[in-house]
Amino acid sequence: MAFAQLTCRESLRAVPAKLYHLGIRGVVSRATLAYANEHRDWRIFADFAQVLIAEARELYAKDAGVADLSQTIYALDSTTIDLCLELFPWAKFRRTKAAVKLHTLIDLRGSIPTFIHITDGKVHDVNALDVLTPEPGAYYIMDRGYQDLERFHRLYSAGSFFVTRPKTTLLVRRIQSLPVDKTTGVRSDWIVRTDGVKTATAYPDRLRRVRFRDIETKKTLIFITNDFVLPAHVIAALYKARWQVELFFKWVKQHLHIKSFLAPPRTQ
Repeated sequence: MAFAQLTCRESLRAVPAKLYHLGIRGVVSRATLAYANEHRDWRIFADFAQVLIAEARELYAKDAGVADLSQTIYALDSTTIDLCLELFPWAKFRRTKAAVKLHTLIDLRGSIPTFIHITDGKVHDVNALDVLTPEPGAYYIMDRGYQDLERFHRLYSAGSFFVTRPKTTLLVRRIQSLPVDKTTGVRSDWIVRTDGVKTATAYPDRLRRVRFRDIETKKTLIFITNDFVLPAHVIAALYKARWQVELFFKWVKQHLHIKSFLAPPRTQ
């Protein structure tokens, strides 16, 4: 299965010599792969993937983290994989198109995926926070599509940290201004509380709001986090590192031809 995927094969009929040296004496047809997919428990592959992920993380365990932090730093994002609606009617997305969404958590130390949750294409990104088990002391970097104050407070209560960009609809009230070094690009560093009955109920504790001017892009960005210790410019650097998950998705779509499934399932 891995060989067929990585070499863009639709069957293994064209490589009998290679199969012979692998110890496979007969011809492997597409129907054989379909039967294997249908009758083997998918959890075998999921468990094996977790074993490989654990080994890969050990290889990068001593590497310097983002901004030289020792804590584990994760980036959470999703990507959509288009599918044929006729073959995958359960993968709801649009009227004429099916799709699955890969909600992926990347360990930025090594860019290793540690968690992938697959849903149909209509599931909103923020729902992935409901199936994550927060790791105390770890940082979760997310874009503004994941903004949900109640879910953020669960991360806070579990001892985890988050860094994200707030939506323009999020109203906050400044309660303290912290000193900033503007040579680092930081323009303001505030301790805030949410301003509103519903938002204050969803997240009753303090937040930190950092306004940062990116010298390269000339854009001013605003971040919110529940970390009150790291320097403000490090908060900005953590969010910038989130783009590693985008690079991971780009690599997946370029090298793993997952739009063409071998022996797709006939039913959900």
